[in-house]
Amino acid sequence: MRNFAKTPPKGWNSWDAYGASVNEEEIRKNADVMAGKLKKYGWEYVVVDIQWYEPSADSAAYHKFAALNMDEYSRLIPAENRFPSSKDGKGFKPLADYIHGLGLKFGIHIMRGIPRQAVYQKTKIKGTSLTADQIAQNSICSWNSDMYGVDMSIPEGQLYYDSLLELYAEWGVDFIKVDDIAYSTIYREAHFAEIAAIRRAIDKTDREIVLSLSPGPARLQDGSFLQKNANMWRLTDDFWDEWNQLYDMFERCNWWSPFIRKGNWPDCDMLPLGHIGIRSGERGQGDRMTRFTKAEQRTMVTLWSVFQSPLMFGGELTDLDEWTLSLITNEEINRMHSTLTEQQQEFRDKEWIVWTAENDESRYTAIFNVSDKNQKIPEKIGQKQIAENAVELWSDRKLAELAGSKIDAHDCVIFRQPK
Repeated sequence: MRNFAKTPPKGWNSWDAYGASVNEEEIRKNADVMAGKLKKYGWEYVVVDIQWYEPSADSAAYHKFAALNMDEYSRLIPAENRFPSSKDGKGFKPLADYIHGLGLKFGIHIMRGIPRQAVYQKTKIKGTSLTADQIAQNSICSWNSDMYGVDMSIPEGQLYYDSLLELYAEWGVDFIKVDDIAYSTIYREAHFAEIAAIRRAIDKTDREIVLSLSPGPARLQDGSFLQKNANMWRLTDDFWDEWNQLYDMFERCNWWSPFIRKGNWPDCDMLPLGHIGIRSGERGQGDRMTRFTKAEQRTMVTLWSVFQSPLMFGGELTDLDEWTLSLITNEEINRMHSTLTEQQQEFRDKEWIVWTAENDESRYTAIFNVSDKNQKIPEKIGQKQIAENAVELWSDRKLAELAGSKIDAHDCVIFRQPK
């Protein structure tokens, strides 16, 4: 399992801009931009988020008991009105082929479990005479009505997940984000048996499918289990463009940094940058540019990168502004993100946080001003460990050139120096 996702995955996810309502044309247009502007910096996954099987999806709101597109084996398939290339049983293969043709990788979101309508209709399960109602269990998501849980105490439960991953592999899926699984607000723990079942099902395919688990916050005591069974798992509930949420992520990253290793990437969630909320309206906020200040945006990208979180851009790529593009195409930051061998929080008080990291060639020091005022770096955290010729990666200036400068509120600097 750890033979792939050797570096933290990077890509685009449709949720922050389109909620549950993204369509094929929008996916293709965003993929085109990624291929043209971001691929050379390592950005490669294009992920269709939730409800792609619901013809009536139109925002971030979930329609209770909505009719879903489903095949004869109780497996959800794309809504043809939104993904016209999926007609005639083609599923997502034509769209995946298009994205692969751009030199990118294709991903989808699914919910844990088996469709509620399959249970009601008692539809078939591939590979067994049992029907959907006979393998379902009453562990239903608290915020989405589409699915029942799957009974993993019987072999037919595994057969169902095997059939799902068989289908996804046929489509050419490279990334699967499974929701309502890393942490349940009802059961107060992960759905361990279904996570393990999905891991086994992926391993039976001939594809390197990255497994991402949502939502968080995942529990630290589950860290070893998650390392064994997943490539990514969420540290938080949905992350949005609010300073208090970003501030909270410093603590979560500190907790989870010991679990980072090749193939295992604790996930800080998507980057709500640029133009977001186009058709989502999540948290009561509609179509907008990110509410993060430029300082906060730089801090977020720096923390996610030095921590080696997966990077999933959430904004609309077709109207990227130069500032946002500069944040995600900084060559030094991208190189650091993919090559680090260790990182840790070195210092924290109420106003300053310091992270250090290293790879085979360089040492990095990130200094974050988490206060609400512009101020100089205090002597107590100082710059003793930073060489005079160290280069600050956002400004491309040496330490000596920045001496005495103030760091803006909620902003940061990050220095690289040779080992």
